[in-house]
Amino acid sequence: MNEHPELNAEQAYVDHAYDCLETARDRATRLRSMVEVGKGGTEQARWEREMIEGSIATRLTQLDLGDSSLVFGRLDTDADHGEDAFYIGRMSVADDEQEPVVVDWRAPISEAFYRATGRQPMGLARRRHFTARGRTLLNLEDELFGEAVHGDHGGIRLADDDRIQGHGALIRALETTRTGRLGDIVATIQGEQDEIIRSELSGVLVVQGGPGTGKTVVALHRAAYLLYTHRFPLDGQGVLVLGPNRLFLGYIDQVLPSLGEAGVELAVLADLVDRERIDGEDLPRVARVKGDARMAHVVRKAIADRERELRADLRVGFGAQTLVCTVDDSARIVADAHRRYHRHNAGRKHVEQRLFEVLADSARNPVRDEDVRDQLRRHPAVVAALEWMWPVLTPAELLHDLFGSRALIDLASRKWLTPDEQAELHRPRTSIDQVTFTWQDVPLLDEARERLGPRRKRKGQDDEIRTYGHIVVDEAQDLSPMQLRMVARRSLSGSLTIVGDIAQATGAWAHESWEEILEHLPTKRGTRQAELTVGYRIPAKNMEMATRVLRVAAPELTPPISVREGGDPPVVSRADTGALHQLVAEVTRAEAAEVDPGSLAVIVPATFVEQVSEALTAAGIEHGRATRQGLRQPVTIVPVGMVKGLEVDASVVVEPAAIVDEEAQGLRALYVALTRATKRLAIVHERPLPDFLAEPGPDRDTVQANGHDSQLRLDLPVEEAG
Repeated sequence: MNEHPELNAEQAYVDHAYDCLETARDRATRLRSMVEVGKGGTEQARWEREMIEGSIATRLTQLDLGDSSLVFGRLDTDADHGEDAFYIGRMSVADDEQEPVVVDWRAPISEAFYRATGRQPMGLARRRHFTARGRTLLNLEDELFGEAVHGDHGGIRLADDDRIQGHGALIRALETTRTGRLGDIVATIQGEQDEIIRSELSGVLVVQGGPGTGKTVVALHRAAYLLYTHRFPLDGQGVLVLGPNRLFLGYIDQVLPSLGEAGVELAVLADLVDRERIDGEDLPRVARVKGDARMAHVVRKAIADRERELRADLRVGFGAQTLVCTVDDSARIVADAHRRYHRHNAGRKHVEQRLFEVLADSARNPVRDEDVRDQLRRHPAVVAALEWMWPVLTPAELLHDLFGSRALIDLASRKWLTPDEQAELHRPRTSIDQVTFTWQDVPLLDEARERLGPRRKRKGQDDEIRTYGHIVVDEAQDLSPMQLRMVARRSLSGSLTIVGDIAQATGAWAHESWEEILEHLPTKRGTRQAELTVGYRIPAKNMEMATRVLRVAAPELTPPISVREGGDPPVVSRADTGALHQLVAEVTRAEAAEVDPGSLAVIVPATFVEQVSEALTAAGIEHGRATRQGLRQPVTIVPVGMVKGLEVDASVVVEPAAIVDEEAQGLRALYVALTRATKRLAIVHERPLPDFLAEPGPDRDTVQANGHDSQLRLDLPVEEAG
């Protein structure tokens, strides 16, 4: 490749930008010495120091690039490349005169870097893409616009109306070896992605995107963009990113820090429920019941069932007298508290006060309410009466009691659930200190928390549900109505970005449309939908195979258009009976060697994890398990239920027929499994492949070799399976 004639000049400019960045870091560090407070400092001075220290720490975090490149592009607004040039980078950098050296990628002027086309140049004459490793420039790629396209350009790319900008830089980024962590795409954001990133803050934005379209990383860049553009109020209100599991969070956790935004909260739904032990999954049929919106009524009724009149009159001695609260008195107390208090625990104090008033009023000789309270508040009969009429409850106590009693389940749910659905909720009761809730219990605990309200607050304790100025929800297509209610409850103003792919809906609550999901979200400020149509991650030949599955699993959906035409076609290997796991090890070794030092995922049905791990160990293949080590190992076994949203250099998909059989949405789960690899895809099976995968292409021949079908590279046709 010939060196660009301006490479050295641009390298000098980049070096200058880094010098300015280092100066900014030094300046921020020196501020610390200006606010030193000794032992005799005032409380005000100490508070000021803490505030400044926090600001300095935040600024230093923003200025820390790590291994990322500071500058990745340049915009020229005149054909002669005069002074009207702007360098685009990860953050704003200025020189000693406070003149801009680098413009933040989120600034309004940077929009043209991502959105300009030949038909709509947005005032540009030239767009230059930098390929760099750290601060070292490796290559420059120019695109010309308008009047600049006339004459001899020496092979320079002319801007046109294609949807791909900076084609060379994009392809080089896509072909970079994966590290087990998702990287940012700030240097190669495409037009349709940028429109989503810069979409307005208010309302609910739904982003539909097929595999490899970059929907996850677009959503994360959108969070960074919104924080930059709406620093006030979002900096105070907070931004929350919700992922489907902890493996996914570990995979994406470096994206926002690489963009200078370390203050965004990453979580799974279970993280939002304090102090409860959450582990394990319910069976799909149980998950289906617990996720139904009707469970909100069940929780509400279960709480109301604990607000009840006494079963018999309360009689308690008080000196020489007997004080009485009749059943009718208790009914009036409970009804009054129920009218007054929207949240259950808040009503307990009122019930206590009214009970002692009624007891005092029943005395033959006048007594004071306060005296009755002081003497009887610990009396066993009074304590028992209060716990029966209006107990103070935690969400865990409520659900533990409810699910442990068929009678309580029936009482709370007979109006909304069938007997079979009620039976799915029951489980043996254990000690409340030993109970472990499932992931599907999380939204029920949250619903109970909202309805119960906090217990009596201790100093420094906050049991209120936190809200956020903006919430990003990834893989939202699998969230149940109850989980969506949990998300909506945390939205301060109805500003959300909802990301996913209906074709990849694989859980017990797989939705068929985004309209079903929007029914459970705050939509008063409006909703809008956007679609990512271009696939960047998946080579076209791999996408052709996955498309065969999509046309059966979700025929109404259109697969993304892959920009990567090259690469090897998929490999399919069939094992003799009983030899599947041995063949998995052989194929894994071969595929891992092809992408070394990249990452490979062995994607298996959940029931295959142990056996495949044993086979890899027996073959001497070092590997990790996604459930234990994330994607930190070069070879990782990933249950198909956890692979959604991840990307690797190569994948080995094991026994498609078992994936289809075992998963709640088997065909869609297989589609997900086939669309994880950026370079190589292999399928290993013993059982016959589903018909739509097994249909031979025009160049396929069946060959037996060494006891297995030979590894066949399939040029599969994309027409509908017959």
